[in-house]
Amino acid sequence: MAVASVSCVRSGDADEHADGSSTAAGAPSGLGRRVAAEALGTGLLLAVVVGSGIMAERLAGGNVAIALLANTLVTLAGLFVLIEVLAPVSGAHLNPAISLVMSLRGELPARAFAAYVAAQLGGAVLGTWLAHAMFDLATLQASLRARTGAGQWLAEAVASAGLVLVVLRAPASRAAALVACWIGAAYWFTASTSFANPAAVLGRMLSDSFAGIAPRDAPAFVAAELAGALLGLALHRALGPGRVGS
Repeated sequence: MAVASVSCVRSGDADEHADGSSTAAGAPSGLGRRVAAEALGTGLLLAVVVGSGIMAERLAGGNVAIALLANTLVTLAGLFVLIEVLAPVSGAHLNPAISLVMSLRGELPARAFAAYVAAQLGGAVLGTWLAHAMFDLATLQASLRARTGAGQWLAEAVASAGLVLVVLRAPASRAAALVACWIGAAYWFTASTSFANPAAVLGRMLSDSFAGIAPRDAPAFVAAELAGALLGLALHRALGPGRVGS
């Protein structure tokens, strides 16, 4: 079960300033609005992933393949919608690894990067708690689901590298669909089911459900995701100019 989140690199209708804030017509500095969009989007993404995992597990009658398929399809659809809706506001990163890459590329100033990551992590926790509340589960939980081993760590690096490559090279008009398709595919071809998102790891660590990950296994997942994101950036640079078309 993965989550993954995303940056649709489309600029919105706001003018960017050097400090990472923005000003839309008739609006004050927009950094707060962008940060709020990141928190909202990441929260809803975790609610989609965790909530669909809970529902799938309840309805699948013990068939893990059916539960994973349902979790995949719902996550793919939710991710597509969130990117389409929020990309014009904040870029719809919804993922600290994506924000890190954008910061390294000089597209996200340091102050905005720190605010984005804080919003994404906070949103992930709140989104997980929202999913628990909707299913009448205890809000505060810690997952018992083990996810560890070299294969899983490699899978997270591959999923994250691919995600970054798609984000950086997809035509803007098709970025939402391509990112969602990559995540949907990576749910099934990676051993880890493609979390590809440190914020998702945090949220899912706090849910003892189908989508969960044991806290002791979380640091290695995050390290693999960040390494994969840097690999994806390196591959993008090696491939030369991308983002053909609009």
